[in-house]
Amino acid sequence: MGYSRAALFFVLKGRIMFYGCETAPEEVKKLYNDLKKCWCAETCAPRMRGGWSKENPALGQCSVTAFLAQDIFGGEVWGVPLGDGNCHCFNVVSGAEFDLTSEQFPAGSVDYSDRTLQSRGEHFAKAEKYERYLLLRARLAESRANN
Repeated sequence: MGYSRAALFFVLKGRIMFYGCETAPEEVKKLYNDLKKCWCAETCAPRMRGGWSKENPALGQCSVTAFLAQDIFGGEVWGVPLGDGNCHCFNVVSGAEFDLTSEQFPAGSVDYSDRTLQSRGEHFAKAEKYERYLLLRARLAESRANN
């Protein structure tokens, strides 16, 4: 699909929207709003923690968030290369693409067409990443239980 749709996430009445929000089901939008309360420095990728803030809570959260969304909605996790040699993860469910952590990037800066399918086993072979995923999953469950 290319990155032109990435420009479609925007601030509307104070609410940040994510890549793919215009076609995402309401359950995905609810998950996004719930995750914004759960992301923290401890769930952020260690190499990015110095830049994490409440103003940019999605920073460094892509893989743990994408695999958590896959747990809930199924589908596939895809990755696109970043200039630093790492990849950025997002979801495709029943043909619909969404990236719950797209707000960490300037609008239009991620090319979603240059993608490769991501493996949960490969990502979670890194113990720290699996532990961040478990922490995010626990924080989400606790947040939802309290609401």
